[in-house]
Amino acid sequence: MNIYFQKSFQRGFGTYPLKGDELRRAIEAAIDVGYRAFDTAQMYGNEADTGEALAECGVPRSELCITTKVHPDNYTDETFLPSVETSLRALKTDCVDVLLLHWPPAHGEIAPSLRMLRSALERGLTRSVGVSNYTAAMMREARSIVDVPLVTNQVEFHPLLNQEKLLAAAAETGIPITSYASIARGEIFKHGLFSEIGETYGKSAAQVALRWIIQKGVPLNTMSTKPANIRANFEIMDFTLSSIDMQRIDALTATGYRIIKPGQLPWVPEWD
Repeated sequence: MNIYFQKSFQRGFGTYPLKGDELRRAIEAAIDVGYRAFDTAQMYGNEADTGEALAECGVPRSELCITTKVHPDNYTDETFLPSVETSLRALKTDCVDVLLLHWPPAHGEIAPSLRMLRSALERGLTRSVGVSNYTAAMMREARSIVDVPLVTNQVEFHPLLNQEKLLAAAAETGIPITSYASIARGEIFKHGLFSEIGETYGKSAAQVALRWIIQKGVPLNTMSTKPANIRANFEIMDFTLSSIDMQRIDALTATGYRIIKPGQLPWVPEWD
């Protein structure tokens, strides 16, 4: 089974942009409510803080799913594997559960970094591999380049953005999508529909948006520093949105709200 589709890992805790004591307290709260999947990255600058918090959290390493991502600046033969080894030391683990390429390379040629990713898997530095921020075309190309399973393409996915092309590519390639920016960094709260629907189920606007993602078959990551919100973001498995409510939310994807836009970072591709 794909690690992200194991019941205990469908809801991951994202660590960006937290650091230091703020991150430690957030991870403690997340562990307390039941999170067992944690997402970090070289780019976040918080792998060591994440590793320290998880080492002290009281949960056996075998029960955790730790994901980190390789910075595009490290997509070279000289720096890729050493950077992963540095990440492992920071995270206080011999092997991460999931290692992702954080972005496509700036020049657009994805094959070299995918082969380096496979090398990390072969050397036992990670249990599984995947990508992040790939377009549908890149997903298809990646499937033809590497013959090991890619367990995810982690992308911006929320109810204010139509990602049907990526969902179709996931079905075609067998590379599932997982979600970041799952509540569009708060943008969903500008749309009253989520609160309206939430009243029917006794749930908050955020819980409705997150449940919509889960019912799309997409595991998700959320981040908060507030214990009440951390708990609420986790407690989304005890209700089911009706097909009519799913369709009402589907209509909001036409909003086309995207957080990460081409040109915002050197590696951002032209989105589908």
